[in-house]
Amino acid sequence: MNKNEQLRAFLLDNTKRLTEEWYDSLDKNKAIGVYASTDSKVIQRLKEQNYEFHLYICNVFIEDEKTFFDAFEMWIHKIAKDNEHVRTPTSSIIKEFMRVRKQYCDCIDEFVSTYEEDIEPTLINVWNEHIIRIFDITILKFMAEAEETASIQLKAHQDMIHELSSPVIIIKKDVALLPLVGDIDTARAKMILESTLQQCAEKHIAYLYIDLSGVVMVDTMVAHQIFQLIDALNLLGVKSTLSGIRPEVAQTAIQLGLSFKNIRIKSNLEQALESDVKIIVE
Repeated sequence: MNKNEQLRAFLLDNTKRLTEEWYDSLDKNKAIGVYASTDSKVIQRLKEQNYEFHLYICNVFIEDEKTFFDAFEMWIHKIAKDNEHVRTPTSSIIKEFMRVRKQYCDCIDEFVSTYEEDIEPTLINVWNEHIIRIFDITILKFMAEAEETASIQLKAHQDMIHELSSPVIIIKKDVALLPLVGDIDTARAKMILESTLQQCAEKHIAYLYIDLSGVVMVDTMVAHQIFQLIDALNLLGVKSTLSGIRPEVAQTAIQLGLSFKNIRIKSNLEQALESDVKIIVE
């Protein structure tokens, strides 16, 4: 067994000790996120994750870098998506990576001091430099995974917010209302178009009231999207009525040369509902 294999064996023998020492050394008064949890299940899982980390890291002394990361990236990916770690500031997680890195440098010193033969200083330096490099790469890979996870979650939240901000509300049977409120930028207008068409198809809507009384301003692209929505609804066989168009919105539409000729319009939602007690299919 060469010295690299012996070092790996030494580290493997101390993995459980490293995990317990690491967790015991956490400053519980300043710790946040997963490191501050008092839930026994969370704590146990955290220790298991740390122990699994050691089982991977020990192999850096007997495997080439590519082979090592081919396997280790599974652990990085799993931690980056772990709910408890997602809720923990990245700076705190990086801090713990650095503390564990210090553990490994100390372990190398411990191995050298207990080894029966002299070990060349150059080899010791190689080991320490290798550990530092592997941890640096691990931190960068974790940050990339964490950013991707955060980006996916942010998009999911935005999609949910957009969907909730443009709900198709069923009034009766196949009649529904789409109340639009707040600022509508190009991105939200596109989302409204897609979401409305999908909801109308799923709910088998035949007539839709689109109320714009809560919309203060729209830009050129948004005005186009609203008219595209009406055209697309017509293609689906859904008749629509616009209500609550503010003067600013109407002025923008006129400046764009958009025609209201084939669109049913009422000054407000109350008037629209009262005039269409019985839905007239034109």
